[in-house]
Amino acid sequence: MANVNYFLTEEQQMIVDLARQIAQEKIIPVRAKLDETEEFPWDIMKDLAQADLFGLYIPEEYGGLGGGCFENCLAVEQLAYGCIAVTTTFAASALGGYPIVMYGSDEQKQKYLPDIASGARLAAFGLTEAGAGSDAAAIKTTAVEDGDYWVLNGTKQWITSGGEAEIYTIIALTDKNKGPRGASAFIVEKGDEGFSFGKKEKKMGLRASATRELVFNDCRIPKDRLLGRRGLGFIIAMKTLDLARPGIGAIGVGLSQAALDESVIYARQRVQFGQPIISFQAIQHMLADMATQIEAARALVYAVARTIDSGEKDISKISAMAKLFPTDIAMKVTTDAVQILGGYGYMKEYPVEKMMRDAKILQIYEGTNQIQRNVIGQALNKEYARRK
Repeated sequence: MANVNYFLTEEQQMIVDLARQIAQEKIIPVRAKLDETEEFPWDIMKDLAQADLFGLYIPEEYGGLGGGCFENCLAVEQLAYGCIAVTTTFAASALGGYPIVMYGSDEQKQKYLPDIASGARLAAFGLTEAGAGSDAAAIKTTAVEDGDYWVLNGTKQWITSGGEAEIYTIIALTDKNKGPRGASAFIVEKGDEGFSFGKKEKKMGLRASATRELVFNDCRIPKDRLLGRRGLGFIIAMKTLDLARPGIGAIGVGLSQAALDESVIYARQRVQFGQPIISFQAIQHMLADMATQIEAARALVYAVARTIDSGEKDISKISAMAKLFPTDIAMKVTTDAVQILGGYGYMKEYPVEKMMRDAKILQIYEGTNQIQRNVIGQALNKEYARRK
């Protein structure tokens, strides 16, 4: 983190220090191996569980720490400094947990949140399908009532922690004729009858994070697994993404900071034409732009997260901004880092090659950055229409 005073409380600074310690001691030493082997980072998940970080956003009465969006952003920023594949695995459990926190009944909260908060069971979120990514309203997975059960049929695609997580919040159609208003949200557990997983996907980056299909073939779940009420699924999905997107921005900030640090260290050591390359104005200007962009991204994420925690309800526009800008910056900064390291930057021996590969997904998942621009533009149109 740069030398800017963001007025963190003592508890918030402890979260930063703890997450940074885990990144330095547990993540960075194994990140290259995890990337190469595509091994799921269970050992690190256990370390994060022991540190109580899984419960940051969960209310105290359900075993959490009672923090908010800001505390979660502080943690994921520091973890992302180590590896965003590991961090995405951690953050995906919150994505699966948020719908239960926001819309679960007290019985559902009592049943699921303590395990999610303790890290005993990972959660995941199932919205995306082969034909429904940016167009979330185009989902085809269905849920039909059958006595005391719901029966789910369909396939979810590219689900983070698919097959590894044990608790899934799933968006499915309960009334095909109502469009988005015909979607509902459900809690599905690993091991439920008719619930299985596709193959583990091979990816350009984010390789330590497991990505699989979720397959529902007459999957029967008890009726009390409906989240909120029937027809609320699309709203639950959008509210969940609004709450989670600043965290993706924070991951971008942490990754960018790591890439900048690697660039400065290298530029101070690399000698060309008899002097370190950091003495050349061309390199200084690249580093200056990188540092300024990262600080702007960090300030935006922090401001939006704090605004959300203040109770502001209309957060779609600012949440989209907090995802869009830092992740675009992450792609630019990691690309510039590879350029500064030159031939070395292209080699796996140096971490910036992995950082650049990993950065790309930040512009794609949890709503592409083109969709974020749509959200922002549409919000501006509505705001100015109201002024007339």
